[in-house]
Amino acid sequence: SDWQSDLQMAISMTDTLYLVDTMSLIFQVFYAIRQPMSGTRGQPTNAVFGFTGDLKFLLNEIKPTHLIFAMDSPAPAQRNEIYPEYKANRDEMPEDLRPQIEMISDVIAAYNIPAIECPGWEADDVIATVTRQAVDRQLDVRIVTADKDIRQLIGPHVQLYNIRKRQFMDEKYLMQDWGIRPDQVVDFQSLVGDPVDNVPGVPLVGPKKAMVLLSEFESLEAVLANADKAKGKKLQENLKTFADQARLSRELVELKNNLPLEIDWDAARISAPDHERLFDLFTDFAFGRYADDMRDKMVEDKIEDVHERQWAVVDTSEKFQQFVAELKQQKVFCFDLETTGLNALRADIVGWAICWQADSAHYIPIAGPSDQTTLGHDTVLSALRPFLEDPHIEVVNQNIKYDMMVLRRFGVELRGIGVDPMIGDFLLDSGARSHGLDRLAKQYLHRRTIPISDLIGKGKKQKTMFEVDIDRAAEYATEDADVAWQVAKRIREELKNESLWDLYWDLERPLITVLADMEVAGIRVDVDELKQQSAAISTKLDAITDEIHEIAGRSFNIDSPKQLGAILFDELKLPVQKRTKTGASTDQDSLERLATLHPLPAKIIEQRHLSKLKGTYLDALPEMVNPDTEKIHTSFNQIGAATGRLSSSDPNLQNIPIRTEEGSRVRRAFTPSEPGWTLLCADYSQIELRMLAHFSKDAELQAAFLRGDDIHTAVAAEVFGVKDDNVDSAMRRIAKAVNFGVIYGQTPWGLAAALEISKDEAAEFIESYFTRYAGVREYLEDILQDVASSGYARTILGRRRPITGIRVGRRRQLNLPERTAINSVIQGSAADLIKRAMINIHKRLRDEQHPARMLLQIHDELVFEVPQRDVESLISLVCHEMETAIDVSVPLVVDVKIGDNWLDTERLEV
Repeated sequence: SDWQSDLQMAISMTDTLYLVDTMSLIFQVFYAIRQPMSGTRGQPTNAVFGFTGDLKFLLNEIKPTHLIFAMDSPAPAQRNEIYPEYKANRDEMPEDLRPQIEMISDVIAAYNIPAIECPGWEADDVIATVTRQAVDRQLDVRIVTADKDIRQLIGPHVQLYNIRKRQFMDEKYLMQDWGIRPDQVVDFQSLVGDPVDNVPGVPLVGPKKAMVLLSEFESLEAVLANADKAKGKKLQENLKTFADQARLSRELVELKNNLPLEIDWDAARISAPDHERLFDLFTDFAFGRYADDMRDKMVEDKIEDVHERQWAVVDTSEKFQQFVAELKQQKVFCFDLETTGLNALRADIVGWAICWQADSAHYIPIAGPSDQTTLGHDTVLSALRPFLEDPHIEVVNQNIKYDMMVLRRFGVELRGIGVDPMIGDFLLDSGARSHGLDRLAKQYLHRRTIPISDLIGKGKKQKTMFEVDIDRAAEYATEDADVAWQVAKRIREELKNESLWDLYWDLERPLITVLADMEVAGIRVDVDELKQQSAAISTKLDAITDEIHEIAGRSFNIDSPKQLGAILFDELKLPVQKRTKTGASTDQDSLERLATLHPLPAKIIEQRHLSKLKGTYLDALPEMVNPDTEKIHTSFNQIGAATGRLSSSDPNLQNIPIRTEEGSRVRRAFTPSEPGWTLLCADYSQIELRMLAHFSKDAELQAAFLRGDDIHTAVAAEVFGVKDDNVDSAMRRIAKAVNFGVIYGQTPWGLAAALEISKDEAAEFIESYFTRYAGVREYLEDILQDVASSGYARTILGRRRPITGIRVGRRRQLNLPERTAINSVIQGSAADLIKRAMINIHKRLRDEQHPARMLLQIHDELVFEVPQRDVESLISLVCHEMETAIDVSVPLVVDVKIGDNWLDTERLEV
């Protein structure tokens, strides 16, 4: 693109100063990011966030040699002495922006970038002065601004840069846009004036007339001297009548380039920022990703460039016998498999890296270049099997579930699982951006690791591991094993120090085996059913597309936001809901708001839903069926959600839409894998509300659950002051929304929007709820006080999530950190519960040699396949283990359904 071409030209230059018009940029980002953002103290942060993003773009993408921020002076502007009405029309600074100015100044200072101001003068004059000095020092200058007054500074070594459009503006651009030279900009602005700054100019002289006048007469004074030659009597009259006003305007517009500024050019040269200070700031602002970046940088600052270690290649029978003899002496070791691919169920072993001593490891090559020595796969596997299957020998590794599943292909079951650093680090810091081995090496050992791309390359020329020279593969593989070994020891200590060891050892560690079994089992998918659904959706999409074009009055590319925006906002004149960098937004939220005003947005929503359903599931799932097993094998991730919930990927089976008929129909394709078997689904009933009742100890709420009442009907009866029999569907619907809204910190505005009622009615319902269930309000307040003092939200089994931003003097309306804290405790406790249930169910199925298989976990639901004859015994087993997994003060209830596929299951009374 043009901006990328301009960017490459800019980057190729050396000694280039980027000079930022600070307030111009601040106002741009403040109005560009209109969704509410708040920091840990509830302070507004949208402008700070946008400004920081632009600053990072300048540093990381533009890469100037020098950077300076020009600031306005708080002292009265000199131009007001000349013309008291100067900038008199400007609005007051928005209240949400005012406190962000100092926050932005803190960010600039932490990046070690000078911010320059001059008492009594505006940032524009500072920019003019700094520009002149920079050019005198033979620096090229790029001024980051949207202010058109600054165009007067354009020259051979000076360009303007519009960071929103990624566009550079030089003399050629100025001539194309205004038809004048840079030296005519001041005269041009003097004639045209500037309503934003209240610069008067000359009436009736707009940009086109000013261009014509200056092209003919060259300068303002010449234009005024030749007023009689201008076209039109009124224009001639105005040029004479308002000549002094034009000269005053020129004095206001012309920038001063001789302010008494002494610039420290060494300080202006880009240098390393204060990573620790930025980490503190970004943490306070609740900029999680930016804070993670700074934390990583803080670690990298301490990293050793070279780390001495040793490794041995075990590639002969003699060496292997000696290696096995040494391995027999170990009670704990780390092993890491190098394989042919990332799919554990189809990957072959290339080599084994094994470590039991820091900075020393062994590599056993199984495959490699044809001219190099390797050992036989069966020989190595047979010798190592006893160590791997011994439950008394502890085996550690990063993401050990992958290695377990690879070994399953070859009939080996890893039994003595020890510390998986990835999962241990997640328990210690669930908010970290990554728990990968590279980051853990930096975090715990202050070391960099060899990137895999150094071995196998990238793109079309990428190799497989068995093509890599064995000595090079050994260096890489043994480093991974060595790092995992050392990090595992450190994490073991940290888990114990932080009272998280039992959570790891008794819950997350045994869950690894459970998940490995589920992933290996997989679930059968009826590909023909999916193809039939895809064909039906295609037909429906064609019809919807025709309807959309008919409603719009013409054909257009429905998938083009630009073309859709033109239809919605230019032709149909629908109100713009929000704007993005590229224009009016056509996202889901905007379309949902517009759907109440016109039928077209509703059809677009339907079209998008069906297109996504077809592409994400109906067409994609058949391609993901394993040809060896004819099943889909999703991956369950223990570190995917900060609440502790499991996530699912490749494919994500937890996100199959079930609220639409077409979406829920996808589940019909999931079937038992054997004749005479059925699917059984066991789902916790209202588990989060039961957790709330347990934690809050609210007598009314607990009593309702103990009686076995329908909780939404019971709450409706209490809130509306009627008997259960008199609760109608509308009352129950409101009670249900309030019940779940309490957990997620729903505001009266949110409840009003969800139920399509007034905000006052919604507020009254919420207040009535808390009046009736006072114990719930007290408990939620207790959560927030605990999180504020400890810095963590904690679940029923002690899982913790770091949260900052709980306010001291908070109001009824909760901010994002406060809502997150409450949700983390309740939803995280529900996650603990079902994990414990899964472990107990898995153990009993094995111990009792029950034929049923646990296939999926979808939040509060477990999916099994079981022979028809064993359904009753499975129901008894599953319900007992789910209902007794953790001792709570209200009954846990499990709903059970069975059927020939995942959709057509029927509920059973148990």
